Amino acid sequence: MESFSVIRCENGLCRTSDHELILEEPLLIRVEGKPYSVVMRTPGEEIPHAAGFCLGEGLVDDVNDFATIGFCMDLDPNVVEVRLKPERCEKVRDILERRGFVSQTSCGICGKELVKDLYQILIPAEDNTQVDMHQIPACIDKLISNQVYYQTTRGSHAAMLLDSRLDKLSFAEDVGRHNALDKAIGKLLLDGHLQDAVAVVLSSRISYELVQKVARAHVPIIVSKSRPTALAVEMGKSLNMTLVCAAKASELIIFCGENRIRK
Repeated sequence: MESFSVIRCENGLCRTSDHELILEEPLLIRVEGKPYSVVMRTPGEEIPHAAGFCLGEGLVDDVNDFATIGFCMDLDPNVVEVRLKPERCEKVRDILERRGFVSQTSCGICGKELVKDLYQILIPAEDNTQVDMHQIPACIDKLISNQVYYQTTRGSHAAMLLDSRLDKLSFAEDVGRHNALDKAIGKLLLDGHLQDAVAVVLSSRISYELVQKVARAHVPIIVSKSRPTALAVEMGKSLNMTLVCAAKASELIIFCGENRIRK
């Protein structure tokens, strides 16, 4: 965070004070020696961030697909180098050769053909998970209580992965909602515990690209403080996922996958 001098005005009275703002810097992710994507993110947790990003993109299916992942030779904290195992490189050749280095999971991707392509790398979720309806508001409270940046800057998003008991497995906070999710997923991917996650809690709206990232992590339930988009619900339904939002302190809205919510 960085402190700036601001002017606060309330009821016609203005005063000067300091205000903390969240940092935003570019991170270059190189794959097989070539630039793949530049993301604007809050510095920190770059290696998990890149790992989670690669999973969401379909470049890897699990941690064993990486040959190496780390900072570049100059140890620049804004550049992560990813090398895939030869057999994995061959399997994702089409993704690696995609022109323009346009990420499949970034904001602003559009076009029905591209959306159709995204479905091809996703696997429908299984039906072996259930959570108690009355525990879901507590999950959102838990997310909020972990948000250090937001309490000070009001300018961050957060993502948290939970196990079958709805205990926290990983948490990340970032200026970007995609980044926060990539970081939280990447931590578990690198630790070899991603299979323990059954739910993701988000601070942001549920967009289709976030559904894609969660589906790639094989996590069946998404809980959010905000509503989903129409395309996100369509994708969630097609992938047998559960999308649920907290409308009020005492009200939940289940958009799809109600079979996983124990009444």
